[in-house]
Amino acid sequence: MARLPEPIEWLSLVDVSGPFLAGTVLEEAFPQGLEKIETPRRQRLRAAYEEWREAVDEEDPQLSDLHDAWLGMVLREGLEYEDEVLLSREKLGTSAKYRSVEHGVDLAPDFAVRTDDGKLRLLINVYPPGTELEKPLPKNHWPASPAERMTLLCRANEVRIGMLTSGEQWMRVNAPIGSTSGYASWFARLWWQEPITLKAFQSLLGVRRCFGPQDQTLDALLERSLAFQEEVTDTLGEQVRRAVEVLIQSLGRADQDRNGELLKDVAPAQLYEAGLTVMMRLVFILCAEERGLLLLGDPVYDQNYAVSTLRGKLREDADHHGPEVLERRHDAWSRLLSVFRAVYGGVDHEALRLPALGGSIFDPDRFPFLEGRVRGTTWREEPASPLPIDNRTVLLLLTALQVLEQRGGARLLSYRALDVEQIGHVYEGLLEYTVERVP
Repeated sequence: MARLPEPIEWLSLVDVSGPFLAGTVLEEAFPQGLEKIETPRRQRLRAAYEEWREAVDEEDPQLSDLHDAWLGMVLREGLEYEDEVLLSREKLGTSAKYRSVEHGVDLAPDFAVRTDDGKLRLLINVYPPGTELEKPLPKNHWPASPAERMTLLCRANEVRIGMLTSGEQWMRVNAPIGSTSGYASWFARLWWQEPITLKAFQSLLGVRRCFGPQDQTLDALLERSLAFQEEVTDTLGEQVRRAVEVLIQSLGRADQDRNGELLKDVAPAQLYEAGLTVMMRLVFILCAEERGLLLLGDPVYDQNYAVSTLRGKLREDADHHGPEVLERRHDAWSRLLSVFRAVYGGVDHEALRLPALGGSIFDPDRFPFLEGRVRGTTWREEPASPLPIDNRTVLLLLTALQVLEQRGGARLLSYRALDVEQIGHVYEGLLEYTVERVP
């Protein structure tokens, strides 16, 4: 498998929720790769981390001091914020406080970064070791997590970026006003196992993302990413709509081959709903495979079920034997039906085990004609007679989902980088389109 460019290679190693940085924007911002960290500085950070980690594990009486020292070292030496720009709570006074009147709680950053124009660019809150930043604080009457509190604090101060840390987890909060917030977490233990994550942490949250050229600040990168992701959503929706039409036409041809018996009791609305469901099944599987939630990487799964790699295989067949060969083969459609069944009903075999996920979207009996079965039959009793949907059609479906046609050319789409909201917008658009197309 080809190695990803360094500016985006680390994305799979951080926990992301909500809008994040687009791969295209990262590649543009770091054409020469991520910022380098000198070996002596990395060694000092590692030594400090190991001392802090040992103190946490052994409940050292000096933990509080070591915790402050570790956090301070990351902020000042790792991210290079000098005391002149890294203001403590005492220096900030009441300038960045926010009071939740409803809950009677005052929020304030422990530190803030202020640029030369007097604006606050980054708010920082620190928590004791072991604090879970996305769960409500224990023994607190307000059930808001540290992440939610930081989001409120940022928006109240019109500061887009916040940072939270427990020493191990370092969370970046993206809190644009009037748009969905997002979170990304780095874990210090991975900085030494996967050094690229430390480089990304420094490159994105370091001093140069606050004090560099205005169009290269983290705020600007996030804003460009938001615009790019909106464009991705619109483009993907249009491509998927075209793919649904291709699938409907293929189903129509298959019905003709069976003298109209296959779809004689299928209303147009149900036919379009089936096409939409197939595309959403594929989206689900692509997301799950890229996030490591299915069995991608298992030899048996890769050979017989994987969707992420199927487009490449079909493309390779077309390149080696000519595109005409795809029109004479029909195994790819059967493979899709197999993985749909596997996700729904599970697999329990010595060579492959996959838990049954169920759900109406994957139910084989919801649209039995997709498997060449008549209405009223059940997939557990009636053998499937897969439709003659050719491999060229399947390649078109997968290309619509995996290759994004945008200004500047085509590029592979990462489903790991798509958030639930984007996928939801695509689905809503498809539903509207289906209603428009059905008489």
